[in-house]
Amino acid sequence: MALCLWGILILQYWQSGKLGLLIHPNYYGLTLAAGCFLLMLTSLQVLKLWRRRVPMRSQHLSLLSPPVMSGIMLVAALIGLLITPRPFTSQTAIQRGLQDKTMVTRVSPQAFRTTSQPERRTLLEWIRTLDVYPEPDAYAGQKVNVDGFVVYPEDLSDNYFTLTRFVISCCAADAYPVGLPVKLEKSRQNYAVDSWLAIQGEMATETLNGQRQLVIQAQTLKSIPEPDNPYYY
Repeated sequence: MALCLWGILILQYWQSGKLGLLIHPNYYGLTLAAGCFLLMLTSLQVLKLWRRRVPMRSQHLSLLSPPVMSGIMLVAALIGLLITPRPFTSQTAIQRGLQDKTMVTRVSPQAFRTTSQPERRTLLEWIRTLDVYPEPDAYAGQKVNVDGFVVYPEDLSDNYFTLTRFVISCCAADAYPVGLPVKLEKSRQNYAVDSWLAIQGEMATETLNGQRQLVIQAQTLKSIPEPDNPYYY
C-alpha cells in the first residue's frame, strides 16, 4: 500500500503541475520513472500474493503489525494526497536569510558597462549581474521590469519592501530566496505581504542600514496572479 500510494502521489503531482513546486525540472524524468517503478513493484507484489493464495486471515494479521518504516511511508503518502503543496512565502524567505542575500556593494565606484538590455532582465538576472559587479552606481537610472512577491523585512522602513523570488537548484529543500529592495512613494502597507506584483521603474542607489545598495525606484506597480510555477531554476 505504501509503495502504491507513493507511486500515485508522484504521478498526481506531475499531472496537476505541482511537481515543479518540489523539484527542479531536470529531475522530472527520474521522478516519474520512480513513480512508475513503484507502481510496477506494487503490481508484482499483488500478483505474488495472489499466486500464493494467502489466506485472508493471515493477510489481516500481517496488516495489523506493519514495519515501522512502511507505516511512516504510508502516513506520509496519505498526507501528501490530502494536502496540496504551496509555494514558499515571505516567512520562509526571512527564515532562509533573505536579508543576508541582499546585495551589499563596494564603497568606491569603478567603470563598468553592460550590453544586456536592463528592462529585459528578470529579478534573478539582476541578482546575478550584481553578483558579478555589485557597484550600484553602474546601474543607476537603468530601466527595470520585474515581478515577484512582497516581503517586509524588519530592517527596512515603511516606504520599502523587498521584491522576492525563490530559486531551486535541486529540490524545495535547497530553495533559497533572492530579492531587491523596492522604494515606494507611499507606505508599503498598501501592498499585502506575499502578494504578487509586476513592477516597472528604474534603478537607484540608496543607503540602507548604513550600506550602499541598489534599489528599485518603483514607478508602476501592478497586482498579478501568483504564477503556476513561481520559482526560478
